[in-house]
Amino acid sequence: MPIRIYKPTTPGRRQTSVDTFADVTKKAPEKRLIGIKSKTGGRNATGRITVRHRGGGAKQYYRFIDYKRDKFDQPAAVTAIEYDPNRRARIALVEYQDGQKRYVVAPIDLKIGETIVSSKKQVEVKVGNRMPLEFIPLGMLVYEIEITPGKGGQLVRTAGSNAKLMAIEGEMATLKMPSSEIRLISKKSLATIGQVSNPDAMNIRIGKAGRKRHLGIRPTVRGKAMNPVDHPHGGGEGNQPIGLKGPKTPWGKYALGVITRNRNKYSNKFIVQRRKRKN
Repeated sequence: MPIRIYKPTTPGRRQTSVDTFADVTKKAPEKRLIGIKSKTGGRNATGRITVRHRGGGAKQYYRFIDYKRDKFDQPAAVTAIEYDPNRRARIALVEYQDGQKRYVVAPIDLKIGETIVSSKKQVEVKVGNRMPLEFIPLGMLVYEIEITPGKGGQLVRTAGSNAKLMAIEGEMATLKMPSSEIRLISKKSLATIGQVSNPDAMNIRIGKAGRKRHLGIRPTVRGKAMNPVDHPHGGGEGNQPIGLKGPKTPWGKYALGVITRNRNKYSNKFIVQRRKRKN
């Protein structure tokens, strides 16, 4: 995915880079595979704001993605590569032999006219094909991995991400995740071969506040710019440091680098090696 950098004709353009969408082959989405996406404003079902700084944004339609790929042993032809406003990865429109169309998360190097297949048995080792981990050669890159067999792909779905199949022992497969965490997954779980498309998405610079508003993200006020009554970082004359051992949330909880995972979580036993912590 090429990235276009503009000449600095304005202060906003100076820091802006955009996607050229050179890999997108179809502009309008498939009407039968989209739905209305309502705005939440960061509020949960009870009306409380649980995610701050959300609101507005451009209107979007939700694309229904087939994470299960449960039409087994039926080849599907790739008819288009499309942009999805709800994710950074590209999506592929595939058509089965019976005429049914579905959206799937597109891997890198997937071309129009190619055929992909999903199966519970061993199939050709090819980008875009999906099968249980036990049939995938060691060292292969995979994505869209099931945590529970039959539930659909839940792990490794963002743009440019991939996991590496390290070993298969007994009923479990060992995978190295994008976070460098090494964990065990059932060898019966399905995974798709390849790496998620659009790896350069992380290099795009938003550049100006207006583009953030288009994404539905509202301005964020720094805690140190507030009063002590409003934030633990607040107070002081002029520009002052936060005055604490570490940063805190507006509610006094320590932030940045604090482990929030439940120590007694049932899936802890499947983690062989924790991800590397940031300093």
